[in-house]
Amino acid sequence: MGNRTATGNWVGKKQAAAFEKLAQKIKQAADFEEYVQRQSAEDIGELVRFFDDFSNHCALNRSGEKLLRQDFENALLYYETAGVPLRSALERLSIDHLGGFYTRPPILYYALDDAAKIYPLSMKPGKMAVFRLSVYLNEPVIPVLLQMALTFTIKRFPSFATTVKKGFFWHYLDTAKHRYVVQPENGIPCQALNISRSASQSFRVLWYENRISVEFFHILTDGTGGMSFLKALTAEYLRLCGIQSSEEGVLKRNETPTAAETENSFARAESAKKSSGFIDVPATQMSGRLSKVKPCRVLHFIMDAQKLKAVATTRNATITAYVLSKMFLAGKAATDELDGTINIQVPVNMRKFYPSETVRNFALYCGIRLPIAKIANNQELIQEIAEQLASKASREAMSEMMSATKKMVDALRYVPLVIKAPVARIVYGFLGDGVFSNTLSNLGVVTMPSGYAAHIQKMDSVLGTSLTSRAGCSMVTFGNIATLSIAKRTADPSFEEEMFRLFSEDGIIPEVEGSELYER
Repeated sequence: MGNRTATGNWVGKKQAAAFEKLAQKIKQAADFEEYVQRQSAEDIGELVRFFDDFSNHCALNRSGEKLLRQDFENALLYYETAGVPLRSALERLSIDHLGGFYTRPPILYYALDDAAKIYPLSMKPGKMAVFRLSVYLNEPVIPVLLQMALTFTIKRFPSFATTVKKGFFWHYLDTAKHRYVVQPENGIPCQALNISRSASQSFRVLWYENRISVEFFHILTDGTGGMSFLKALTAEYLRLCGIQSSEEGVLKRNETPTAAETENSFARAESAKKSSGFIDVPATQMSGRLSKVKPCRVLHFIMDAQKLKAVATTRNATITAYVLSKMFLAGKAATDELDGTINIQVPVNMRKFYPSETVRNFALYCGIRLPIAKIANNQELIQEIAEQLASKASREAMSEMMSATKKMVDALRYVPLVIKAPVARIVYGFLGDGVFSNTLSNLGVVTMPSGYAAHIQKMDSVLGTSLTSRAGCSMVTFGNIATLSIAKRTADPSFEEEMFRLFSEDGIIPEVEGSELYER
């Protein structure tokens, strides 16, 4: 009886949600019908021609076409309330921005790039490589316009308009033509995406108050490619808001994607004769108790970029080396271990060595490793970090790692996926995850066209947490704001408290924002 009651309650809630959704659709249809009736005969003619043109540019299934049409209707309703004249609204929403994306069948597929091949193999419950990029606007997000911005932008990134499929030997990306959706943010950042459903997305677009976030399964792209998408999406959203600007430095919505943008640049780049870089030993981890919730907290250290650079310069260091020095010191303060080594993973953008336009993965990593006993707050620490960065993140070292990557891929080329997957999970779980104590992903300075930049406060990046490491750090600089974000896997505050103290000691007093603990 208890089970039947529980099931009955669940069915009742499901039916209530379905009825509410149906009621919203009926109201929306009625609202748009009233909207049409308020127009002049001439404007009604314009609307008829507009939606006839829409039908000619949309060959989705009946449900998908209806939903896509409703997105246009919702945008028109919004523009009326905002006092935008009909002709201006129709110009902003021009069907030309759909191109032929929604009329052509999904015939393309993409083999995974060399860096991406490991991500679907290493997945297991609770583990999926997801990262987030966010932009904060001066005004609250208008969801109906963000939805239209995604509808117009996705065609410019065909390798993102895909779903993950299993082949016999490897996973691959298969084109998926459907309505890509934006969602209100109501959960914990960087949660696993459900890629098991047919035509499922490998990224999600979220909004919360004035923040637009895109979360990517790392199989699609790296930080550079993801930032290209966020910039294009933001520019298109602001254009739909009526903001005018040049689009220099942004992939333009109506340009035809090039083969170079979707290539596997690892295959084209020259490898070194020597291969190395994968094998390493476990690193010392911070001592906080691991949380079941991943991440259990996200914090943002918001700093004056000019002051940060000035302080780093006085230490004869780059910003990356300077921040790494603080992370080593804070990591030492956050562990009870007195021996061992701290190893911090630093992603390296291969585009700086091999020029590439790809928006897919083209990054590798190095590890900056120091014995705990030798970590001290002095100039020697920064000098050692700088020397390791110069050596381990060099073109030569990265080429050797790229060569190792290619050899591994070639060695597994003809091993069936059913055999490869469990082996990869074991290797990742017992070697790849445990060799690093922390991560610092510095995306550097991000720019936007001046007309759009004036409407943006800042940007940030959040890494999905690993199985073992208690924290992962990422950094983005926009304008004069450098944001260092810390994704936590432990409630122990030792690491971030020490980071704050160390920055403040140098005269850089961060403004700290972020979540409360998701789980205590």
